[in-house]
Amino acid sequence: MRLATISVDGRSLAVCDNGNGRARALPAPDVGALLRAEDWRAICVEAENEVDLTAAEFLPVVPQPEKIICVGLNYRGHIVEMGRDLPTHPTLFAKFSRAFIGANAPIILPRESDRMDWEAELAIVVGREVRHASPEEAAGAIAGYSVLNDVTARDWQRRTEQWLQGKTWEATTPLGPWLVTADEVDPEGAGRPDLAVRCEVDGEIVQQANTSDLVFGPAELVAYISTIITLVPGDVIASGTPDGVGAARTPPRFLRPGNVVTTTIDGIGRCHNRCEAER
Repeated sequence: MRLATISVDGRSLAVCDNGNGRARALPAPDVGALLRAEDWRAICVEAENEVDLTAAEFLPVVPQPEKIICVGLNYRGHIVEMGRDLPTHPTLFAKFSRAFIGANAPIILPRESDRMDWEAELAIVVGREVRHASPEEAAGAIAGYSVLNDVTARDWQRRTEQWLQGKTWEATTPLGPWLVTADEVDPEGAGRPDLAVRCEVDGEIVQQANTSDLVFGPAELVAYISTIITLVPGDVIASGTPDGVGAARTPPRFLRPGNVVTTTIDGIGRCHNRCEAER
């Protein structure tokens, strides 16, 4: 099952993909609101009214989650390129919903930074309230997965030891276009899907990896975070980025106006975003 949040005639609408450029309209303004219904799967199956996706604008698949929790240094290759040791616990930081943009919306490069960097990531979307979850309960609490790019202001990130100020610039983080439900991506329900992740800048592949390289898989992350705080339907967890980021290159390379960032996760979808200078 593939779910999205789109804008039709100026209003937001959750939809379920029918294929061939059409989808079933759902009785919810966005996927986050849909997931808060206990019977959201049945709602998707029973919906009948169709909408045409060809002229629709894809919004962030969950526009306003209660929580956005991000994981740093979680791919072995990226940890090595950044000169760090493998972590014994996940490195967590937060992001706010105003950072999110749709799958095809422009990434706004802020005036205050000239070191905006790409970070392709698998996004985990929670579908069930969970606290103190076992790994099995955590896997069952995952509604599905989406595509995210945690575009980062490296200069601001490195001002202090706390990363937040580099990670949540407004209109910088594509999320979508689809949430693909966990049963399609991870049919065995282990909470650790095996997916190819790729980021391109102007058609050049800059990141290419597989989620099998994650130190902490999705179910482990849900279980760990749920020990700290209750996770609720629609919460988004950004699971970390693989090696190939611009800051680790020699010389370093960063995004500029006009660059096109394409973030792809096989079996889930693609975000395609042009960079624009902040006006």
